[in-house]
Amino acid sequence: MVGRTHLLLFAAIVAEVIATTALARSESFTRLVPTLVAIVGYAAAFWFLSFPLRTMPTGVVYAIWSGLGIVLITLVAWVWSRQALDLPAILGLGLILAGVLVVNLFSKTVSH
Repeated sequence: MVGRTHLLLFAAIVAEVIATTALARSESFTRLVPTLVAIVGYAAAFWFLSFPLRTMPTGVVYAIWSGLGIVLITLVAWVWSRQALDLPAILGLGLILAGVLVVNLFSKTVSH
């Protein structure tokens, strides 16, 4: 069951993915709109992230946030920017996703 805490964590992940995608398009902060989207996106990501940190262990929150963020950013770059992924990259991303699943499904430190 997904509760409020997990929804806020997911919102933090989505905001971070949007911000990182905009950061890549900002051309080192020389393009105004992507720069503003990146700044607002990161601010939103950290704001949303502050709520799960109230009830979940910091390491677990960060593992989920960073792990899913890495996988989603890579998927966005693959689909939207046509960035190629080789087999080791795909396997590595699979291991990251597996780690997030293990933490969420089997760890007693995550509130279910």
